[in-house]
Amino acid sequence: MMQSVANPVVNEEVKTESDLADAAKIRYLSADNTVFSKTPGNMLSVKVAEEEHPTVYVHCSFPHTNKRIYLSIRTIENKEIGMIRSLDDFSKEMADLLEEQVQIRYFAPEITNVVAVKQEFGYSYWEAETTAGLCRFTVRDGGGNAKMVSDKRLLITDVDGNRFIIADLERLSDREYRMVEMCM
Repeated sequence: MMQSVANPVVNEEVKTESDLADAAKIRYLSADNTVFSKTPGNMLSVKVAEEEHPTVYVHCSFPHTNKRIYLSIRTIENKEIGMIRSLDDFSKEMADLLEEQVQIRYFAPEITNVVAVKQEFGYSYWEAETTAGLCRFTVRDGGGNAKMVSDKRLLITDVDGNRFIIADLERLSDREYRMVEMCM
């Protein structure tokens, strides 16, 4: 006697289509349906309609060009609660609170002067003056750790995940540019 067995591939395809349809539904958050607040631990919490989330994170869709538009609000599990079209849609107090969280998440000091870059054994060792003071950091060569994020802007990620920005490569001196160019 033969038993009928459901085709798992067909079931998986149906599930995937359903997941994609759910993912395409964007819930927009506005001042009318959302209230943000700071927790005692300086985290961000949100209440959307009657739904409360004690800890949420702000993710920028365009972190290198415009941190004020299309912000994704997500839970600790990285599940999107909703999307903010623009911080301008919120009161100054709420916008300031969200902007503070964005600044913390996307903290990336700007390199104002490249003092030295030394390459050795697949790593480059940087010393640079930044908007956060003098920094010494190590960058693994290759792997996109120094990448252009616009036609003039360079994003550098060190071995610890810290990010640094050179806002305009054209403003570097010839000496600085030659040091940086070795790592690009």
